[in-house]
Amino acid sequence: MTILQFTPFSSAVDAAFWQTLAEKKLNEFQLSDQSRSLLGYYTPGHALLDTQGQSVAVAPRLCLPSQAFEKTSTIPANAFQVTGTITNTNTIQDFQKLDRQALFQEAASKLWNCIESGEAIKHPGLLCQFFVLTFADLKKYKFYYWFCFPAPIPQPSQWQLDKPMTPITSEMNSDQIQSLAKEYAKLRSSQGPDSAYFLIKKHTSGNIRVGSLDTWDDFFNRSDEPIVGFADPSGLASPGWPLRPLLALAHHSWGLNTLKVVCYRDPIETSQILVTSLPTDSLYQPKDSKQKDTLPKSVGWERNAQAKLGPRVADLGPLMDPLRLADTSVDLNLKLMRWRVVPDLDLEKIKHTKCLLLGAGTLGCHVARCLLGWGVRHITFVDNGRVSFSNPVRQPLYTFEDCLEGGAPKAEQAAKALKAIQPSIVSKGYSFTIPMPGHPLPAQQLRQDSQALLDLIESHDVVYLLTDSRESRWLPTMLAAKLNKIVINSALGFDTYLVMRHGGRNQAQDQDQEKIGTNLGCYFCNDIVAPTDSLTDRTLDQQCTVTRPGLAAIAGALAVELMVSLTQHKDGVNAPAGKNDVPCLLGIVPHQIRGFLGQFSNMLIVGQAYDRCTACSTKVIEHYDADPLGFLSNVVEDPLYLEQITGLCQMKAESDALLLDDDWTGLEDDF
Repeated sequence: MTILQFTPFSSAVDAAFWQTLAEKKLNEFQLSDQSRSLLGYYTPGHALLDTQGQSVAVAPRLCLPSQAFEKTSTIPANAFQVTGTITNTNTIQDFQKLDRQALFQEAASKLWNCIESGEAIKHPGLLCQFFVLTFADLKKYKFYYWFCFPAPIPQPSQWQLDKPMTPITSEMNSDQIQSLAKEYAKLRSSQGPDSAYFLIKKHTSGNIRVGSLDTWDDFFNRSDEPIVGFADPSGLASPGWPLRPLLALAHHSWGLNTLKVVCYRDPIETSQILVTSLPTDSLYQPKDSKQKDTLPKSVGWERNAQAKLGPRVADLGPLMDPLRLADTSVDLNLKLMRWRVVPDLDLEKIKHTKCLLLGAGTLGCHVARCLLGWGVRHITFVDNGRVSFSNPVRQPLYTFEDCLEGGAPKAEQAAKALKAIQPSIVSKGYSFTIPMPGHPLPAQQLRQDSQALLDLIESHDVVYLLTDSRESRWLPTMLAAKLNKIVINSALGFDTYLVMRHGGRNQAQDQDQEKIGTNLGCYFCNDIVAPTDSLTDRTLDQQCTVTRPGLAAIAGALAVELMVSLTQHKDGVNAPAGKNDVPCLLGIVPHQIRGFLGQFSNMLIVGQAYDRCTACSTKVIEHYDADPLGFLSNVVEDPLYLEQITGLCQMKAESDALLLDDDWTGLEDDF
């Protein structure tokens, strides 16, 4: 007699499964390498037609779908579910050095305990199990894996074929085969995954009866020939791997040394029948009572593509869409922050924050690049300038080619450059002039530009003020205050800089306004004069931004970090800035950062809101709401209009009157 051969499983992992594993590793598993449950499946053995129209039998495949981690995985209608586990290591060294023998023994012991306890008779689906050892290289999108399908084997001899496998048609007529198919379909509908193993007997009427394994004691009469069936994933000449544990159960639980087996395949007419026996000198466990707890010898490691015992590699890098690969890689370093350093960091909130950058110059370029680093996906530019030859060395979004033919529009070119760096980003540039106090504009242009600015601020979450003049920041400050938007302001001197956030409009409603750190002001709250024309009659050194070259990168980075910290604070735009206030998970959220590069030092300052502020005060916003275009027309024509409506003119007059009313003549004799 010949030894019964079994066709082992070949793992067939859906590419989408690796993507799911990568996402879970980043967002859920992180540094944990504990084993987790999986659900795979296999289908009954069948044949396919090749390009020549010839029938080719398919080897057994254990499939892992994309939803294998889910508790209820969707599988094909004719498939059988298989339970398994996955152990994902943190490093390739862990993968290589892991005690695989210990893992294998643990899996084999788990299977044998199911057989020994009788649990496998109640739930036959437990007879077919697997585990997979993996390492995910998320930088290169390479996945190393090694499957194991544990199965006990007898010693010293193996199961043998009493006669070669024969087609089911050699022992059953067409009516019996159809009866078997009908009865088995009923069992599958009631037993689900446990229907992969079943009992068969021929009724005296010629019909076929099918039963579950737990009916063994009552299913067969003494005169019946016991027949056991299993869903055979093999389409080849040898039965599939799931038969191994079935034979172990039949020998251990029912004391059988000879067994007739139906290898159920698809279609049923291609099923095979075999009779196998185990030599009397072979056992799964020793008879010696002292060795009763000895685990049977088991096999099951999958061979690699070279037919050697070893892991396989799935290299998805060349197969992935480069745009998607770039998109996921951008988030990689950010998500790694949550593994150890900041587990509660809300990256999704940062990612979906829409940022409006007013100014696409030196500050705007550095802020945009830093926002990309934080994973922000929506960045809009506003600038009315063009790229000049002096720009590319200081403004990293532009190149020499952008300066040719009069220079490309800065806003549009900056957005184009961001898309070249990160194709999945949503970025657009708008070229128009921001209306400014002291800079008259035609009525039509004033209406269009002010409305365009209002629409952009309204549709974004954060407004960055990065323009190169003070008065150009006035209207965005006022509109953002009206809409209660987050405003991040950055300004440069030669070796000094200011980075600040504007206070929220509603911040003081439930807070003590006298408390330091609340009721925060805006960029103009310390002024006692209205912003006016600072651009006319400038010398060359005043027309250009004369700063130390590294200053913009420092201020731009601080501006972005301030915004990110603000998004992580529970109070958002209304977050207090006092030293004793509760910080966010990234630390404190200051109001103003004043930097001095000459001393390489920073100073944190808190500035209170001013009820006569020319930009964010209630009086200014009320005048704008009453007549937007008329109000703006007055401001651009005469900046002193702001001082009149806020009361600054009255305050100055009262101060002058106090000086005039003082009697200085009595002091003359003292000098």
